[in-house]
Amino acid sequence: MSQSKINIAIAGATGYVGLDLIYLLSKHPKANITYLCAQQNLNSNIQKFDKRIKKKLPKISHLSNVNWSKVDLLFLSLPNGEAQKIVSSLFKHKHLKFIDLSADFRINDYKIYEKWYHIKHNAKQLAKNALYAISEFSKKEIKKYRIIANPGCYPTSVQLALIPLLQKSLINTKNIFIDSKSGYSGAGKNYKKKFTHKNIDTSVFAYGIEKHRHMSELDQELNKNSTTKLEYAFQPHLLPTFRGILSSIYVEPKKNISANKILATLKKAHQKNAFVKILNLNTAMGSGNVLNTNLCEISVCKTRFKNKIVIFSAIDNLVKGASGQAIQNMNMLYNFKESLGLK
Repeated sequence: MSQSKINIAIAGATGYVGLDLIYLLSKHPKANITYLCAQQNLNSNIQKFDKRIKKKLPKISHLSNVNWSKVDLLFLSLPNGEAQKIVSSLFKHKHLKFIDLSADFRINDYKIYEKWYHIKHNAKQLAKNALYAISEFSKKEIKKYRIIANPGCYPTSVQLALIPLLQKSLINTKNIFIDSKSGYSGAGKNYKKKFTHKNIDTSVFAYGIEKHRHMSELDQELNKNSTTKLEYAFQPHLLPTFRGILSSIYVEPKKNISANKILATLKKAHQKNAFVKILNLNTAMGSGNVLNTNLCEISVCKTRFKNKIVIFSAIDNLVKGASGQAIQNMNMLYNFKESLGLK
């Protein structure tokens, strides 16, 4: 049985993801936003940062001012390394649950986290209390955990397309190529400081060559669902558009496995998943249909060669790749309808 409204605090309220989260939660019938937290712009109205938000909400305050006895759930939309400190200090409040949108609790092995993120992990003892949760693959387990690690945007688009095929051993695991393109919002509000390329607003830009941090997440989750170790190439790009991801995933089906079989497997795997839409075979697609939604669209396409197939997977990086999936996870965590507040 689901409970009535839950009291929510949001840390990192004024970032791109935080604002999308607030916008969606402000319309959610079971969400009572009690605190909006940030380091700057204290006592400001959230509408200063996002005019879409119409509901009257608490003014921005510092996390230290929160009365945790009046909060059920804390969303953390913070830079990597920050959530682990906050969750460690607050975990003593046994009623409190956490949904972390950073990478701090995504990687099971803290040494791998430290290697890829170059940040010391100070909450290793909490790993057993955290679940890495792609919503569609976590429905049975999620209620057992207090810390939900919301997946990264690129890994979400990739895993929804690949995991059902790996679980059925339908594709060659030694020859997978993943080409993902994202709107620049995926790099955060300071993207121009991170990418000094002079034409970043008007050109396609390849980055994270050989070492994008989401590879640690993909390594962990794809290999967990495969009987043989994967060898894959992953290359992300930034596009001169604000939001949206399109991942083009090049795979080799195993002998006697057709494109129709690949398509049928994905349709069956996602038939009860309200936010995954499998298109007809050979459907050309982009990210346009999924922008500002929690939807993932997937298309299986043949090539000139029987042993080469391209799978396209599109999501909105700020919604299904972040805030929307976080709310989807919240809905399942509290036994609400999975699509509540997202359709």
